[in-house]
Amino acid sequence: MGLTVGGNKGVAAEPNIVPLIDVLLVLIIIFMVITPSDSKGLPALVPQPAPPTADSEPEPQTIVVEVLPGGKLLINRDPSDWDRLGAQLAKIYAARADKTAFVKGDKEVDFEQVARAIDVMRGAGIEHVGLLTARDEM
Repeated sequence: MGLTVGGNKGVAAEPNIVPLIDVLLVLIIIFMVITPSDSKGLPALVPQPAPPTADSEPEPQTIVVEVLPGGKLLINRDPSDWDRLGAQLAKIYAARADKTAFVKGDKEVDFEQVARAIDVMRGAGIEHVGLLTARDEM
C-alpha cells in the first residue's frame, strides 16, 4: 500500500495493485494448465436421418434388432427369440467387416430388455451398437 503525504488533500492511502495482478495471472495460468483439453466419454453412434425422398426402409446391410412387448424380438422385421438371437447375429456378422448394428425398443418395453439385447449383441461379436428411437407422429 502506498502513502502520499502533502498536497491539498492531506494524507491519502493508495493500494498497490501490482502484487494483486501478479497473483491473478499466476492463478489464471494454473487453471489453464489443470483444465482438461478434451472431454472424455463413451463413443456414440447416431444414425443420420434419411433423405426426404427415401422411404423408411433401412438399408439392406443395416441390422436393426427390435425389442417388442411380451419378449418378442425382430431382426430386420424377421421374428426371433432370446434363445436364438446371439446365434443368428453371429451368423449374420461372421463374414462382415463392418460390425455395426442398431437396437430399437418399443416405448412399452422396459430398458432392462433393451440392455439385455445390447448385451447379447455385444456377445455375438458386434462392436458398435447404436440406439434408435421412434419418431413422435402428430
